[in-house]
Amino acid sequence: MSEIVFAVLTISDTCHQDSSKDRSGPRLIQLLKDSFAKSVVFKEIIPDDRDLIENRLRQLSRADVGISAIFTTGGTGFAPRDVTPEATKQVLDKDCSQLSMAIALHSLEKTKFAALSRGVCGIAGKTLILNFPGSEKAVVECFEYVKDLLPHALHLLNNNSALVLQTHKDLQEDQVVHLQHSCPHKTNTGADADRNSPFPMIQVNDALHIIMKTIRPQKNLKNFLLEFESPIDVPPFKASIKDGYAMKSSGFSGSKKVLGYIAAGDPIVAAELAEDECFKINTGAPLPEQADCVVQVEDTKLLKCKKDGSEDLVEILVEPKKDLDVRSSGYDLAKNSKLFPSLDFSPVVINSLLASVGRSTLLTKPSIAVISTGNELLSPQQPAQSNKIYDSNTTLLQELLQYFNFPAEITAVLSDEYSIFLF
Repeated sequence: MSEIVFAVLTISDTCHQDSSKDRSGPRLIQLLKDSFAKSVVFKEIIPDDRDLIENRLRQLSRADVGISAIFTTGGTGFAPRDVTPEATKQVLDKDCSQLSMAIALHSLEKTKFAALSRGVCGIAGKTLILNFPGSEKAVVECFEYVKDLLPHALHLLNNNSALVLQTHKDLQEDQVVHLQHSCPHKTNTGADADRNSPFPMIQVNDALHIIMKTIRPQKNLKNFLLEFESPIDVPPFKASIKDGYAMKSSGFSGSKKVLGYIAAGDPIVAAELAEDECFKINTGAPLPEQADCVVQVEDTKLLKCKKDGSEDLVEILVEPKKDLDVRSSGYDLAKNSKLFPSLDFSPVVINSLLASVGRSTLLTKPSIAVISTGNELLSPQQPAQSNKIYDSNTTLLQELLQYFNFPAEITAVLSDEYSIFLF
């Protein structure tokens, strides 16, 4: 194809305020540039405003602008501000419902949550518009599905008959080749004259079934999350919200003697506390047993220091009030309350919440080894040899695992000798 112009619109209130949070837009731009060598990509971030989205789509899809396809990312969900599909529909001359459905079906193979995306596809003038979800992972999955369809779709939009006919011809030839397919599933019968492989190929779903039978699953995770109750109060003590002075609220404003200093992590002070006394206290530090409020340091005035430089006397400029700037025990999470009020199976969420109440992590990732076999293969770290080729599959699989947050514990390139696999 000759030079082609794309537009990528990230639609997000958050990203509009802070562009550094945009992940899906830059990833989509890179995918377009990698797939179309002669491409120019226009990028913009706009907020979740229906009128703004509609007006920008109208501007970019005008014939004199010359943009072939517009990709939007974000605003396709169920949230009140998710209005990208509604704005897009106002611009379209033709609805491409089959393309929308195909993308949705492909996404549902990846995650059931794809059912919550409402993206639409259609044509405005001679510009193809596609709504993608706002996550980086979803953008990659959706684009990988449509990228091979795009050239032919754009040829059709531009009425490029020669290229359209060539594509149809290529498809017909592909079908003829497929009819001559030799089945790889045929296996050795055991006879000496049978030269087929004795090792049958299996379907992906069968391979996954074998894997899931072999690894140890997380048992009863749903019930565990729904039933788990916090064994402690968070915080387990009265804590100061601000840097200031801890005192009794019955003591009124005025000058107070500073008895000492309490930092975060210090023991709880059980000493007597008079109404004209206080403790200087840091944010997050435990209040003395007899204190019930904190006056922030900005509402005080230092009157006198001791010889060692520590504070001796301060003036409280505002009236202290009970519970002022104090987090009570169990304020964030009360003992015996549900730790997981709603289900989220992310290991990040589960393990971090368990850690917040002193429980060790529940979810562990499987140990994964990636091994390539072949006498002709070299590891990328080995020096070149005239009779061997470098293995790239191990690196490819390792990078894919890391992309989905699964570390490969072992990677190796082994020869085709049977004894090597007898661990």
